Amino acid sequence: MSWLTELARPEIVALEAYSFAAWEPQLVRLHANELPWRAPGDETRAGLNRYPEPQPRALIERLAALYAVPAERLLVARGSDEAIDLLIRAFCRAGRDAVLVCPPTFGMYAVAARIQGAAVHAVPLRAQDDFALDEQAVLRSCSAEVKIVFLCSPNNPTGNLLDFASILRIARALDGRALLVVDEAYVEFAHVESLVRHISMHSNLCVLRTLSKAHGLAGARCGTLIADPEIIALLKKVIAPYAITQLTLEAVLRLLEPEQLAAVAARIAQIRAERERLAESVARLPGVRHVWSSAANFLLAQFADAGEALSRARAAQLLVRDVRMHPELPEALRVTIGSHAQNQRLLQAWS
Repeated sequence: MSWLTELARPEIVALEAYSFAAWEPQLVRLHANELPWRAPGDETRAGLNRYPEPQPRALIERLAALYAVPAERLLVARGSDEAIDLLIRAFCRAGRDAVLVCPPTFGMYAVAARIQGAAVHAVPLRAQDDFALDEQAVLRSCSAEVKIVFLCSPNNPTGNLLDFASILRIARALDGRALLVVDEAYVEFAHVESLVRHISMHSNLCVLRTLSKAHGLAGARCGTLIADPEIIALLKKVIAPYAITQLTLEAVLRLLEPEQLAAVAARIAQIRAERERLAESVARLPGVRHVWSSAANFLLAQFADAGEALSRARAAQLLVRDVRMHPELPEALRVTIGSHAQNQRLLQAWS
């Protein structure tokens, strides 16, 4: 038994996974209590009257190629949200274990932990240093009950990249003690390499990727956890047996073809260019106190009166995100980079 197995909840390690209907599509299926006919209007390739393949092999292979990782290191989930939930359910015992987060950051880490009954320890990013990671404070706060440390890079809602070397030093320091989960939902918008290439050297390092952002597939709910094969095998016990629908599978496979990936690359370039243009323009607006540098597809800006800015955006039929609930972000709003026309409308509303 490795330290990863020892770190996990013992009842999950001992769990006998649900035995789903055997996947042998070349045979007539009379073993899964499905109807033999398609529903009227069903034009899918495989038929929605049939259960989809658990952890579809074709999708796993396509995503493994996209992220340049071995297929056995990859789990497909219903967005990164499900992967976050699975990790906490598998490694955190209710009332005994904890996760560590670095606010202001993505709220689902703490929500999923509290649903599981795990405690949440917080080590704030250094607001005075453009929300840099406080490496030493993170390590000091990793007490024995902390089973998972969540980091987001580029971070949401601040948009900044966390220091690459610091992340790897934390991974080394936590080896044998805790998982380090790095959420790279926005990494395609940054001029950096993914951390996935370091997983083979750090068995406790897990990376979250998603098709929701750069690939424009938020409605497909398709995310990926990349981790040590032992972690993947453990989470396969916990994930729903038919997590990825047939509709999602067929759509995503089609939209990950080479010509579609070329279009994704072009759109990422457009978003980056618009991000820089919008950041410069917003920074010059009256009532804007600060715009932070972003490596994501959004900007974080501080206003003299965020409430007024929200109202003016809404009057222009535009929604931006109010992030003032974070103590570190007084009068701050998060703005997703839209099309050139949408960004112009926002600038006019705030001028």
